[in-house]
Amino acid sequence: MKDFMAVTKALADPNRVRVLLALDGRELCVCQISELCGVAPSTISKHLSILYQAGLIESRKEERWVFYRLPGKDAPVVVREAMDWVLKSLGGTPQAAEDRKKLKAVLKIDPKVICQRQLKK
Repeated sequence: MKDFMAVTKALADPNRVRVLLALDGRELCVCQISELCGVAPSTISKHLSILYQAGLIESRKEERWVFYRLPGKDAPVVVREAMDWVLKSLGGTPQAAEDRKKLKAVLKIDPKVICQRQLKK
């Protein structure tokens, strides 16, 4: 029951769901996710923490960068089923299509440039 409640809490925010959709099939750093969602890096970090605690994302650190991705096939059943539900239910929505288009543009920019730009705000 604890895992289920953590997953449902994590899915209760539109920006967290947008993050999950953006991570489908790729790995992104915090600054890229922040740029996509148009939310401050500190806010995105809080969202990522909630997703991570629920087991909906995994992370890895490379130098000063932290990259996030969806969990693999060894994730708990509740996580796999929740991700299947999110991707099937929301992957075809107008918001998801808009985010995919915006993400293409974000991915063309060096993450260092995005990070520096965000630090100046």
